[in-house]
Amino acid sequence: MNQTLRFTFLLLLFTTVFSWKKDEFRNCNQTPFCKRARSRSPGSSDLIATQITISDGDLTANLIPKSQPDSKPLILTLSVHHDGILRLKIDEDHHSSHNPPKKRFQVPDVVVSSFATTKLWLQRLTSEEGPSSSVYLSDGYSAVIRHDPFELFIRDDNSGDRVISLNSHGLFDFEQLREKNEDENWEESFRTHTDKRPYGPQSISFDVSFYDADFVYGIPERATSLALKPTRGPNVEESEPYRLFNLDVFEYIHDSPFGLYGSIPFMLSHGKVRGTSGFFWLNAAEMQIDVLASGWDAESGISLPSSQNRIDTMWMSEAGVVDAFFFVGPRPKDVLRQYAAVTGASALPQMFAVAYHQCRWNYRDEEDVENVDAKFDEFDIPYDVLWLDIEHTDGKRYFTWDRTLFPNPEEMQRKLAGKGRHMVTIADPHIKRDESYYLHKEASEKGYYVKDSSGNDFDGWCWPGSSSYPDTLNPEIRSWWADKFSYQSYVGSTPSLYIWNDMNEPSVFNGPEVTMPRDAIHYGGVEHRELHNAYGYYFHMATAEGLVKRGEGKDRPFVLSRALFAGSQRYGAIWTGDNSADWDHLRVSVPMVLTLGLTGMSFSGADVGGFFGNPEPELLVR
Repeated sequence: MNQTLRFTFLLLLFTTVFSWKKDEFRNCNQTPFCKRARSRSPGSSDLIATQITISDGDLTANLIPKSQPDSKPLILTLSVHHDGILRLKIDEDHHSSHNPPKKRFQVPDVVVSSFATTKLWLQRLTSEEGPSSSVYLSDGYSAVIRHDPFELFIRDDNSGDRVISLNSHGLFDFEQLREKNEDENWEESFRTHTDKRPYGPQSISFDVSFYDADFVYGIPERATSLALKPTRGPNVEESEPYRLFNLDVFEYIHDSPFGLYGSIPFMLSHGKVRGTSGFFWLNAAEMQIDVLASGWDAESGISLPSSQNRIDTMWMSEAGVVDAFFFVGPRPKDVLRQYAAVTGASALPQMFAVAYHQCRWNYRDEEDVENVDAKFDEFDIPYDVLWLDIEHTDGKRYFTWDRTLFPNPEEMQRKLAGKGRHMVTIADPHIKRDESYYLHKEASEKGYYVKDSSGNDFDGWCWPGSSSYPDTLNPEIRSWWADKFSYQSYVGSTPSLYIWNDMNEPSVFNGPEVTMPRDAIHYGGVEHRELHNAYGYYFHMATAEGLVKRGEGKDRPFVLSRALFAGSQRYGAIWTGDNSADWDHLRVSVPMVLTLGLTGMSFSGADVGGFFGNPEPELLVR
């Protein structure tokens, strides 16, 4: 089998009842943090780095505005790891007399536990001209902090050239949490929804530059070219930034920077002179990213090394902290290895999982399943997996069966297993609010649902109607969800049954932008805005852990997810959602899948023949 795992699913899947309507979704001008960040001019940041020292093996510093030296500082921590990986953290000062109203969210359970053991213990701080300070990164590379104005860059010590830099254009901005003044209104509205924003603006933005770069790639999920096109700058028709915000986008546009079902905030650069480098920002809030055309800063007056080709990018996020990783490469496979050292490698799939899957919405009953299976045998078409969508359940209650249509699910699965075939059923995060439904009753009694801004169980509309959503950020709730896949709990399941997580962006039909309100509350008082892009990741994780538990650790899970985040590769496969049966969507599926592979998500595919419409024979064959 080819090691690159080149394959595709045949999945005729489903999503919400909303077709693509541009005005259903926010653009940058309707997103205040994005609009503010895009309006800033180069050099607008006057941060300086002070009190630079080595502490506990890390470089630490205070960042303060030069124009306001008495301001509360930001705390910078720089750590160095094996294989040329640099980690930068910038957060508010939680140890001063002026603590922020709450701790900012730092995304847990994405960085693999083994990464901490790769830390190099820094012992020496070298002073340089400028004034600047540098530390050893790896053989031939140093990390350099310029003090005034603050800038961080990685240097190739052999050539003296830069590799990657942050804040070279002075665009860094960090809105610190604070108490609201009486005359301030922090609420934001979009269409019929109002976001209470109890902690006010808390966005972060900064520029990142890649040197000796001809192209940049990555930051899925989006339906556009493999190499990222400039979104702003000279001779470029200004477009929307690349948006990372997990959304249930029905019939998505085939050439657009708009966000889709998943988000991986990881970008790679490549150039024929130096090779490849990478940048990853571990942040699960909404993110907008501009790729800037050469010359965009021509009138800024900022002087940067002119001997190297450079691609500048602008990263903007609504919330969170700076927790960024720099990868020096220099080859593409080096950057992917370095990224995998942080977020983990892809789980090895079972042989059956990379073969032919047959799915549609929906097989009517057991007789229909048996007839479809028999037709594959009759026409000698090999296949390995047959899928059941939501209609196989009892009234869209997951972990149940419609016993009129599927009276003998175990026998149905055993017949398929007798031919070496498997079955996949669906389990989505929206739980039907029905007091007679054991799962809802248990989740409600235990307080396991995401809360709304008033502290009540969040109630949104999805396939079952009124629904609530398990708060899988909480490890206890993930363990509870995982237990539901045991053979005793999931009555009618067998060892040849595997799982499909859909709608886990999360999709909320009556929510803002067809998702959960940003001011909903999760475990530990975390606002949904802070973890939105990782909600589906935690749900995928819990499901995969459930199948491991079910098999007592002896069986590998297979779980397909629609939503994804950095680290999703550890838990299973994803697909690219609701494409159309046309040539444009077939064409764009290639760079979409390649981009996912470049950012660690190698086990991915697109609906063959499209989800919407009926493909012509040549399209289906292609």
